[in-house]
Amino acid sequence: MSTYRVAQVTEPGGTFELAEREVPQPGPGHVRIAVEACGICHSDALFVSGGLPGVSFPEVPGHEIAGRVEELGEGVRERGWQVGDRVAVGWFGGSCGHCTPCREGDFIVCRNLKVPGWAYDGGFGEKVIAPADALARIPEGLAANDAGPMACAGVTTYNGLRRSSARPGDLVAVLGLGGLGHLGVQYAVAMGFETVGIARGAEKADFAKQLGAHHYIDSTSGTPVAEALQSLGGAKVVLATAGNSEAITATVDGLAHRGELVAIGADTAPLGISPAQLLMAGRVVRGHPSGTSQDVEDTMAFSALHGIRPMTEPVRLEQAGEAYDKMLSGAARFRMVLTTG
Repeated sequence: MSTYRVAQVTEPGGTFELAEREVPQPGPGHVRIAVEACGICHSDALFVSGGLPGVSFPEVPGHEIAGRVEELGEGVRERGWQVGDRVAVGWFGGSCGHCTPCREGDFIVCRNLKVPGWAYDGGFGEKVIAPADALARIPEGLAANDAGPMACAGVTTYNGLRRSSARPGDLVAVLGLGGLGHLGVQYAVAMGFETVGIARGAEKADFAKQLGAHHYIDSTSGTPVAEALQSLGGAKVVLATAGNSEAITATVDGLAHRGELVAIGADTAPLGISPAQLLMAGRVVRGHPSGTSQDVEDTMAFSALHGIRPMTEPVRLEQAGEAYDKMLSGAARFRMVLTTG
């Protein structure tokens, strides 16, 4: 019997342990992927803690997967996939195809979205079975350690910006310079925006400039963030990557007329925004989900073209528990990535 290893938790909030699984065969419309790398996202905590309905245990999280196709299920070859193809699978792990959003072609907001680690075992392991519609082709020159985080952190920031109302030359601010924000700044610069990095502490100014930002705002300086943004002319778009509702709220009055706040950083606390802040200037507040497998492909292609890479800390699968705890504590800088190679 052939087996492979996974890093799993057996109860909500439990500790990670390595376990052996029998290698499964992919069913119709599915592939088996030999995982080479999987990023550790803060959203994984929703699954490990059992904080979402339908999460079952033992739980294998991981939705920033990069690897190679090693087995095809029935009907997949006809879709253009072959054994050996380099692929990534992200938050978009497949859609149902029959709910109203899917029938409208808006697959990322599928009511039955198949998120890896929720709908099926995720990438904290040596192999994963995934639907063919979840696959994004990794371009040449992009390493697995870089491609994995692109399938969630990368596509979320890239898509959030390209689907915003900003156009080249507009002032665009990225709130937060962490796992999402450090990519958001790089994308904003490459898209031709006058880019502002916003974070806590004067010491992050050099890092923001290293990423390419034209301006930096220290949210702890004593000058309100909104005032600082208005001194630059007002932001056409604020991409809020920080998962802090108070910090997100503080940017709203820094938006220009018809400005747009795009929230991608998750927090359960409500935003403190009044209708008056939106009405007179015609401002917009919207949430932005991740992106489909095609969006992930677009993100990786754009990243390869412009030399954009996530900053990662690779660790072995055996270190999944320590790496997860480091991410959860906030001690991880940018992306911890589990590797099996």
